Amino acid sequence: MAFLLCWLAVEVKINLKKEKKMKKITLLTTVLLVLATFVLGACGKKEATGLAAIKEKGQLIIGLDDTFAPMGFKDDKGEIVGFDIDLAKEVAKRIGVEAVFKPSEWSGIVFELKSKNIDVVWNGMTITEDRKKEIGFSNPYMNNNQIIVTLSESTLNNKADLNGKIIGLQLGSSSFNAVSADEISKSFKEIKKYDTNVEALMDLEAGRIEAVVLDEIVARYYIAQKEKDTNKDLFKVLDGDFGTEEYGVGIRQEDKDLKDEIDRIIDEMKKDGSYDAIYEKWFGKKG
Repeated sequence: MAFLLCWLAVEVKINLKKEKKMKKITLLTTVLLVLATFVLGACGKKEATGLAAIKEKGQLIIGLDDTFAPMGFKDDKGEIVGFDIDLAKEVAKRIGVEAVFKPSEWSGIVFELKSKNIDVVWNGMTITEDRKKEIGFSNPYMNNNQIIVTLSESTLNNKADLNGKIIGLQLGSSSFNAVSADEISKSFKEIKKYDTNVEALMDLEAGRIEAVVLDEIVARYYIAQKEKDTNKDLFKVLDGDFGTEEYGVGIRQEDKDLKDEIDRIIDEMKKDGSYDAIYEKWFGKKG
């Protein structure tokens, strides 16, 4: 009898343990199912982007390479400044949000945009067919011609006048490729190659060459700074160029409403004169 009672007591204890264990398993299973449902729901939920999302968060996050003067770079105080910076700030202001600048490695800037870590790329980004396969672009807001710069007192006036002249340019630059591909280069007396555009412009000032072919954004910024420092008209830009590329704001392809709004505002700025005011601040007057 005593043995039977002991056996029953052990069985009851075991069953109670099993019941508690099953309750724990059931509770754990329920928790895991709830978590799984939440995670799957979050993964399946598409993150909102575009104009409405930007207005909701109150920020336009702009990716850029902060070493690209004069489009976007850090000044002596460590503040990010530049032509594109001023342009983006004004566009963001008219949208009704704050412009937030996020420096990124240029080689990974498209990935940053597609990963939704930034809203746009605004940094003198050339519109190319390869890039258009991955991202969208605003309408072109600036042309970057390969322009011809000479001294203000020079008798040269246009591209054809370069016949028989000594021309300077940066080795390995797009200017070098553009000039080499142009038939007129065969008429030059000499093409002198430099490590930097600044060195070429210094030789132009010294009279060792007669003209320099270089990116317009670099040239106009250099000229504006140089003439501001000396208070003299030192250079002029000749008629004609060696090719043109277009800059646009990089935008996700699905964010068409944001593209339309940026295009609208930039058009508005060009009509009301604010675009030209920013341009002249960084590059001097056109022409």
